[in-house]
Parts: sequence; C-alpha cells; structure tokens
Amino acid sequence: MNKSLVTNVLAAICVALGYALSQPILFNVGLFALSGAITNWLAVYMLFEKVPGLYGSGVVPSRFEEFKAGIAHLMMKQFFTTENIDRFLSEKEGISQIDLAPVIDKVDLAPSFDALVNTVAQSSFGGMLSMFGGTEALMPLKEPFIEKMKASLVEMSESEQFRNLLKQEIEQPNVMADLQTKIANIVEQRLNELTPQMVKQIVQEMIQTHLGWLVVWGGVFGGAIGLVAALVQG
Repeated sequence: MNKSLVTNVLAAICVALGYALSQPILFNVGLFALSGAITNWLAVYMLFEKVPGLYGSGVVPSRFEEFKAGIAHLMMKQFFTTENIDRFLSEKEGISQIDLAPVIDKVDLAPSFDALVNTVAQSSFGGMLSMFGGTEALMPLKEPFIEKMKASLVEMSESEQFRNLLKQEIEQPNVMADLQTKIANIVEQRLNELTPQMVKQIVQEMIQTHLGWLVVWGGVFGGAIGLVAALVQG
C-alpha cells in the first residue's frame, strides 16, 4: 500500500468532513495535515522528476555525472583500497575462496597435447612410433590427456603451497597496482553503461520506501499543528 497516497487521502477526508460538518477543529487538522503531506510528497517527487519553474527539482538525474563519479570514488577509495585487498588476502579464508577450477576448465589444453606429440615424434622414439602408425596412433589419448591435465591443475591450484605462492605474487606492489587499475577499469566500464534513467530507478528503488515516511510524518505533524492552531483560535 502506498503510504503517501493513504496519508493524503485521509487528510483530504478530514478537510471534507470538517467543512461539511462545520467542524473547525477537524477542518484545521485535515488542512494542515494535507499541507504537510503534500509538501513532503512534492519534495520527494522533486528528487527524481524535473518540475517546470521549480529550481533544484530533478536533482538525481541532473547530477548524473556527479553521481557516477561519486560511486567510482566510493568503490576505489573505500572498498578496493590496497589495505582492503591486502587484508582480504591475509585472512585465512581469503585466498581459499578463490576457485580456479572454472578458469582451468575453460583453458584449451589441446596445444599442450600437440606439443607433447611433436616432442615424442622428434625424439629417438619417433622412428619406433612410425612403425605403429606415426603420431596418429597417439590421437586417441588426446581427450584422456586433457582431462587428466585439468584434474591435476585443479588439484595443484587447491594446494596450500600454490595458494601461498599466489598470495605472495598478488601482494607485490606492481601486481597490486595493476590489479587496482583493472578493477577501476571494470567499475568505470559498468558505470559508463548507466543512463540517467537507470540511475534514477536505482536510487528510487533504494530510498523511496523510506522517503515515503516523510509524507506520513509530514501529515502527522501538520495535523498536530493544525489541532494546536484550532484550539488556540477557539
């Protein structure tokens, strides 16, 4: 249920009933509540939409570039700092969370098998191999070789020794700087895909639920002020 709509409708009902029943207190409470709710609703609306003649409205889409720059600065200066990356790598579960199996699975090891076959063919075993059909006789071993190699590489990548070496290499100053540069490029590339409309939707979805309470409290406090004003006048 839309909190803003409910608040405005209830305030409008109070105004209508107060006027129809000639009840000044109810009328004042409804009028002040409606005024406060509509004012706050308009303030929320003006964050995301440009209203002709109202300077400062549509601030989120109009400050689109500043919004993107702010996100980039937040990501690189708060999250992906050298200290945070180093802290992640230093934690026991940091490196252990890096799973290289999907990467190894995508690696094409066919050239490795071809190089092995060529090495055998050019060695002293080449003549013997030619007696059994040459290098073509080794082709049935290609798929089993690739599967075994990938399994061995995955097992090696999960060893403590390998992870320690990987950690030491990543923590090198030049590697860390290169890693940050690549992360910054990824962040910048993604931000460049954003449009003002997308930014508006992202911010709207994040905060509109909470900003809806501004309208509710605007109506509540407006109604309270209207009640005090009516009592003072009475």
